[in-house]
Amino acid sequence: MFVLVNLKAYPCNPVEIAEAARDVSENSDADVAVAPQAAHLQRVAETGVETWGQHVSPVEHGSHTGSTLAEAVADAGATGTLLNHSERRLKLADIDAALDAAERAGLGTTVCANNPDQIASAAALGPDAVAVEPPELIGTGTPVCEADPDVVTDAVDAAAGVDDDVDVFCGAGISTGEDLVAARELGADGVLLASGVAKADDPRAALEALVEPL
Repeated sequence: MFVLVNLKAYPCNPVEIAEAARDVSENSDADVAVAPQAAHLQRVAETGVETWGQHVSPVEHGSHTGSTLAEAVADAGATGTLLNHSERRLKLADIDAALDAAERAGLGTTVCANNPDQIASAAALGPDAVAVEPPELIGTGTPVCEADPDVVTDAVDAAAGVDDDVDVFCGAGISTGEDLVAARELGADGVLLASGVAKADDPRAALEALVEPL
């Protein structure tokens, strides 16, 4: 089961969380990765944890001040990137161009979407994975697999109808081991979460409790 911990721009210690995620990943049946701020990518990658960018821009080398260049993300040690998170929405053409940029840099890709219809559109662009995250549930502590399990099963079916090779993750409100088990039973290959770990008083304990039921 893949678990991606998105640190967003929370006031947390990215290296501490990365070290905890590395250790939990090594001692469990979960593959735990961390997506820190771009400025922290190298420090996080140096811990040995699987490291993801929160975003890459749909640009090549050139005059793109303020952009997040895919090659720079890869050079910092990341092996994958999120795209089109609900807090960093892109137009469809820009998602396609960002996927090209990530492929050029050798980064794995997960395209986020709000609902099963958008999941189908995202899967058609050829990412490695898609993630369904109803924005109204993000940060609420109410997991999508509990609030609306049909969203997850319909997203799995939507992606499979386009490309069976595209993994499906779910996010929004994921915070407990029971949420992970429920997501797996609904057909998801992994989960995205953020505040349940990044804002926890003890991130290591939160991660250990998260993967224990697996």
